[in-house]
Amino acid sequence: MIKRIQNKLKKIQQQSRFKKDFLQFSKMSKHSNRQLPLLWEHARMMYEDTDKTPFDTHYIYHPAWAARILAKTKPELHIDISSKLDFSTLVSAFIPIKFYDFRPANIILDGLISEKVDLLNLPFEDKNIMSISCMHVIEHIGLGRYGDKIDSDGDIKAIKELSRVLAKGGVLLFVVPVGKPKIQFNAHRIYSYEQVLEYFKDLILKEFVLIPDDALERGMIINADRDDVAKQTYGCGCFWFIKQ
Repeated sequence: MIKRIQNKLKKIQQQSRFKKDFLQFSKMSKHSNRQLPLLWEHARMMYEDTDKTPFDTHYIYHPAWAARILAKTKPELHIDISSKLDFSTLVSAFIPIKFYDFRPANIILDGLISEKVDLLNLPFEDKNIMSISCMHVIEHIGLGRYGDKIDSDGDIKAIKELSRVLAKGGVLLFVVPVGKPKIQFNAHRIYSYEQVLEYFKDLILKEFVLIPDDALERGMIINADRDDVAKQTYGCGCFWFIKQ
């Protein structure tokens, strides 16, 4: 109840400020030669005057981590399976990328191809892909959130497909929520560090990066201690795997 009243008061204050700002800006505009019409009916109240720029630590840090690895490995072609789309759009400026998703993106860019795929049945031959990423995806498979079929073992089946198509010497960039294991239906699953290593026991872990719950203070932690991972409620685990 108190919070509701506080929010209402805050909105009233913002509306008062908005009208004042508009009138001040309108008065200044009358002395400008710029041809940009200013009408009240076009106005939109938007205030984001925070001390620092807010961001989602999971979705800012993990693509940054992956992009830095690709800058080192420089593959001739990179395959991305359903990760954050703007990761592929940006990296495709330097590395050709094929982006695959259960819901393909209608996007037209040089160096980027987008096609539909079922992660439980990838259209690639065994041991055929040298560079592939699947980031913040597996935890959703089988929960029905994105229109996929309900399957309690959907994530395990998808993991087997990623391992199957990865070539000898190939790189897999894999990202999932980590911490205390649980299923938060139908949002996502959260895995332990040990579970992920067991799922990919046929691969070698080259690097592990943790984006902790308090990443705004600590940032990314390279080669984080597994005990630290276990303390997370909703951390983000970034695994750089290689198939020998």
